[in-house]
Amino acid sequence: MSQTARKYSNEFMNIGVDARAFGMSNTLTAFTNDVNSVYWNPAGLTQLEDNQLGLMHANYFANIATYNYAGYAAPIDDVSAFGFSVIRFGVDDILDTTQLIDDQGNIDYNRIDLFSTADYAFTVSYARNLKLEGFSYGINAKVIRRVIGDFANAWGFGFDAGIQFQNKDWKFGVMARDITTTYNTWQIDEEEFDKISSAVPGQNQTMPETTEITLPKLELGIARSFEIRRDFSLTTALNLNTRFVETNDIISTSNFSIDPAFGFEVGYINMVYLRGGVGNFQNEVQIDNSESVSFQPNFGVGFKYRGIQIDYALTDLGDQSGALYSNVFSLKIDWRFFR
Repeated sequence: MSQTARKYSNEFMNIGVDARAFGMSNTLTAFTNDVNSVYWNPAGLTQLEDNQLGLMHANYFANIATYNYAGYAAPIDDVSAFGFSVIRFGVDDILDTTQLIDDQGNIDYNRIDLFSTADYAFTVSYARNLKLEGFSYGINAKVIRRVIGDFANAWGFGFDAGIQFQNKDWKFGVMARDITTTYNTWQIDEEEFDKISSAVPGQNQTMPETTEITLPKLELGIARSFEIRRDFSLTTALNLNTRFVETNDIISTSNFSIDPAFGFEVGYINMVYLRGGVGNFQNEVQIDNSESVSFQPNFGVGFKYRGIQIDYALTDLGDQSGALYSNVFSLKIDWRFFR
């Protein structure tokens, strides 16, 4: 059995959840405080006052892929809370043309099958306030399930840990993902692999690696809230997303790379919200070998009334980065308004 620590592994777990977060370029590490903290920083769950449900849907790659999320969280007592969530990122109804040509060299469209490839994440979270005023911590235990039709499937397991600190209008957060590394163990159907390996001469001749390791990542966040007159509020946030490998991030060395992200949220009477942000700063090499910096601007709006919050985000506004834009919708329900 071979295993590799990959620069990019389980990347669907880095997309994020909640249209509010997407609109702010995923800068919620320091001040997340609702059900979606199960993803952004479980320490934020300690600020829950009642049960909450979060749902999200998004389409990616010109509607080829779908991304769905559901989360639930609730207080345990005055100092602790729990939560759990499910994520699915998948592409369905993919054409399997490996058997399109029969043994006689004839094309037979009846030999085309359909299959799906999907990634799942199941997360259980626990959070608790520390005795030090303003501090809280949270832990995630997560199970990863990945399926590629009948060809291969994998199970993985890992942990995340987060800390938050609040001092008046200032908020700070640290989120460590895959702190023990996350292992994915693949099972490959050898019969199906033989079909693929012989479909195109000279390609797919080697059995893929059966174990991959997801390296830890560190997210540092700082945010501040402002009250503008009596009806308006403003929250600004900065995240430094760190990987311990060399990448195309704007700050990169042989040992680590950092991708900064900036976001803001303007609220009116705690009911209507306008959001914006910019992140995903990447060094890109052009055809003429010149270098340029790309970035991903995002925009979002939200509406909240009596425990129901609906949010929308448009990512990669103006097509400024290599990522395709996506429309993201999410819903949050807070039970304390229905008691």
